[in-house]
Amino acid sequence: MLYLASKSPRRRQLLEGLGYRFQCLDIDIPEQRAPGESPVRYVSRVAREKAQAGLALLRDTPGAVVLGADTEVVLDDAVFGKPANAADAAAMLRQLSGRTHDVISVVWLVAAGREDVARCRTRVTFTELSDARIDTYLACGEAFGKAGAYAIQGRAATFVSHLSGSHSGVMGLPVYETAALLARFGLQPASCSEPA
Repeated sequence: MLYLASKSPRRRQLLEGLGYRFQCLDIDIPEQRAPGESPVRYVSRVAREKAQAGLALLRDTPGAVVLGADTEVVLDDAVFGKPANAADAAAMLRQLSGRTHDVISVVWLVAAGREDVARCRTRVTFTELSDARIDTYLACGEAFGKAGAYAIQGRAATFVSHLSGSHSGVMGLPVYETAALLARFGLQPASCSEPA
């Protein structure tokens, strides 16, 4: 049985779109970058810790496979997580304005005695954002709870002048890489004739 160690509705929606049956686990892992830890190692560690924490909850469930994922926005080696408040969100968007940043997504699958990982890096270029445009965006509430203070699947799509990589990876779950990872584990989606 597949389990998703995430509270993110976007990850749930993307995994459902792949046709897999799964259950969600409410996992809360501290997301604190260690001194000297590279952005990729940090994102990978957090994703793996989510999956491992989920598997620990299911230690009495034979055949459990847990998917943990993390996505962060990275600019000049600085990791932009979820903004603490409106001022923090505005500061992030001002730094991203008119520049190209990376979005790193890492997905871990863990089971008893087995684990595997998929990584995805997407390059995203923002147009220049005026303070008025940032204020309007913040007022809609979409920036909160999102790495880098933006949701590419929402109004922030108009900020993106160029994207190279995975659109779904920026949303929080790179579907191509995730599907390949699940296939390596021998997990198959439901057939199109049956509900996922």
